[in-house]
Amino acid sequence: MSTEILFSIVVPVKNGDYWLDKLFQKLLKQTLIDQTEIIVIDSGSTDNSIEIIKQYPVKLIQIPAAEFNHGETRNVGVRESAGKYVVMTVQDAVPVSDLWLQFFLDGFLDNNVVAVCGQQVVPHDKDKNPVTWFRPINKPSITSYHFGNSEEFKQLTPERKKQVCGWDNVTACYRKDILFQIPFRKISFAEDMQWAKDAIMAGHTLVYNGYAQVYHYHQMNKEFAFKRSLTELYYRYKILGYIPVSARFSIKQHLSIIRILLQEDITLKEKWKWWIYTLHDSRQSEKAFHVFLKALKEDETNLDKIHQYYCEVPPMAQIVNR
Repeated sequence: MSTEILFSIVVPVKNGDYWLDKLFQKLLKQTLIDQTEIIVIDSGSTDNSIEIIKQYPVKLIQIPAAEFNHGETRNVGVRESAGKYVVMTVQDAVPVSDLWLQFFLDGFLDNNVVAVCGQQVVPHDKDKNPVTWFRPINKPSITSYHFGNSEEFKQLTPERKKQVCGWDNVTACYRKDILFQIPFRKISFAEDMQWAKDAIMAGHTLVYNGYAQVYHYHQMNKEFAFKRSLTELYYRYKILGYIPVSARFSIKQHLSIIRILLQEDITLKEKWKWWIYTLHDSRQSEKAFHVFLKALKEDETNLDKIHQYYCEVPPMAQIVNR
C-alpha cells in the first residue's frame, strides 16, 4: 500500500551540478521523506545537472531555457505535484535540519494559514563572507500576518508592507489548493513577494517560521551585486511602493563589520579580503540606490527603462495597485 504524498518539493534547476548532490542527499534525509516527492524543473542545463538528477529518485521535467520564468515555471511544478503541500526551494540551498519539512508543517497553526516561509542563513564556511555568517541572538520565532480586508493592508506604510511580504521561495511551503486559486504571476523576479501580497490582499494568513532554515549564499562580483541591488529596489517599489532612505553604511555598521572580522578565527589575509569584498558590495548597493532614485525622479516609465537597460529583463508585468 503506497504512502500518501504530503509534500511536493519543487526545485528549478539551471546548470546546478556543483550543488545538486548535496541538496538531494539532505532532502532524502528529511524525517518526512517517505511522504514526499521531489520535482525538478530543468531549463536547459548544459553541465552535468541532468546526469546527476537521474541518479536520484526525483521527477524530472525539462523545459527550454527561453520558457523559464520565475513565476510560471514554479506553476508548472505545482500542476505536476501530488502533495497536499508544495515546498519551494532552489538548487543552491540546503536545509539546515532534517526536520525542515516538519517545521513547515508546524507553521500551519490553523486552517486560515495558507503558506509558511522559513529563513535563509549563511553557514560558517571559510569560502563565505564571515560578515554574513549566521549569528542568532535569540531563538527562532513564529510570526503570523492577517488583515481583515485589502484596504487595511493598503493603509500600511511601505516599510511595514515590506516586512509583511518579505516572502522567500528559497524556503517556503504552500497549501497546493491555494496555489491553484492564487498562482504565481508571470514575473522576472520577486514572484514570492508578489504572491505574498496577493495572498494577504485576498484575506489569507501567512506565517513565518524561523526554524525552517536553509543554508544559502551568493558570492557576488561587482556587476552582479549592482544588478541584484537595483532589481531588488525596483521590485520592492513596483510591488509595495517601498523606497529606502539610504543605502550608505553608517559608522556604526562599519564598526560592527570591523569587530566581526577581528573576532573571527581567520587569517589576516582573509580578514583583509572580506573587508574589501564587503566595502565593494556596499558601494555597488549605493550605486544602485542612486541610479534608482535618479530614474524614479523623472517618472515610473523612465524607471522601467533604466531597470531594463541595466538588468536586461523586460519591464514588470501584472502589477496590482499598491
